[in-house]
Order: sequence, then C-alpha cells, then structure tokens
Amino acid sequence: MSQATNIHPEYQRQVPREQKEQLLGQRGQVIWLYGLSGSGKSTIANALERQLHGAGRLVAMLDGDNLRSGLNSNLGFTDEDRCENIRRVAEMAKSVVRTGAIVLVSVITPREAFRQSAREIIGDDDFLEVYVKASFETCRQRDVKGLYDKADAGKIANFTGQASAFEEPSHADLVLNTEDHSLEACLEQLLSLVTSRISLPSAGC
Repeated sequence: MSQATNIHPEYQRQVPREQKEQLLGQRGQVIWLYGLSGSGKSTIANALERQLHGAGRLVAMLDGDNLRSGLNSNLGFTDEDRCENIRRVAEMAKSVVRTGAIVLVSVITPREAFRQSAREIIGDDDFLEVYVKASFETCRQRDVKGLYDKADAGKIANFTGQASAFEEPSHADLVLNTEDHSLEACLEQLLSLVTSRISLPSAGC
C-alpha cells in the first residue's frame, strides 16, 4: 500500500516534548516487553506500572490482548498481520512517549525483524527491549489463559512456539528469566534499569 502524498506531519507548533517532561519530572521511555504467551510479560508490566505509579510517575499501558480487542481487532496471526500489529503498536507508543509518559508495551513480538521494526519506529533513545524468557514447555504448563490446550486441540491457528516460530533475541537490552527468578526479582532488575532511563538530567550549577 503506497503512502499518501498529501500528508504533512508537523510538530513544531506543539508544546515541545522537553517541556512536557519537565512538567512531569520524568523522561519518556518505551519499555517493550515480549516473549511467549504465559511467559509473564503482562504480569511484570502490571507490577512495574504499580511501582512507577506509586512513585508518582505517569505510565501508559499498551497490552497486546487489549489492543487486539480494539485497534487491531481486524488482524489475525499470520506473519503479515503480526507485522502490521507491531507497526501499529509501535506508532502508538511513539506518539505517547512524546508526551513524556513511560509507555509499557506487552506484546509477543515473536520475530527479530518485528522487534527491529519497532525499535526503528520508536528510536533507540526511547526504546528499551526486554525479553521475558520462559520455555514453551514451562508456558504450556502455566497455560494461564487456556491457549495451549486450545492450540493442542487445533482450535488456534499459527500459535506462537508451535505452528509459528518464536525467534530468540540476539541483542535484548534486558533478559528476565521467569523460570529461574521470581516476579519480585525480575521486577527489581527491570526497575533498576528503567529508573536510570526515565530520570531527567540534573541541572548544571
């Protein structure tokens, strides 16, 4: 699909991002959590949201299931649809982070190309890539949404890790292994890294 030629994006008349960040006392950042269904992405994202909110931070949540029930409800799970799903989520995250908000994204994002696309759309400075790691078998045992049973019964097409491959990352900014570490330990690791990324630089003397 070709891009329309009569579109003219403009930001120069809007309140600058830096002023919004000063108002909030934080630097905007996109924390992109990804991994297999049942790996713990949403659980960690929700715990981080509560921690940051409790510390007086403005946080926006972009959860994959929530977005697929609305904005992306017309998309399936072919590689083409997954690619478009990620593009839309990344564009939304890019818009929200410009307000100075901390954006928590929780989407499976199974292929390296999808993750690279999201990084390119959002930009390196605003993108924190967090792989929430758990094996297919562990996620199958957890099966918190009953999806693995449905996939085994042939009721879900292109299920990630089974009919559709999940590619291990080559350069995630952080790997949270939820098989070996508790939620509290994973949250502590993530919070330490996020805190350094959302802090505004100190004013000079």
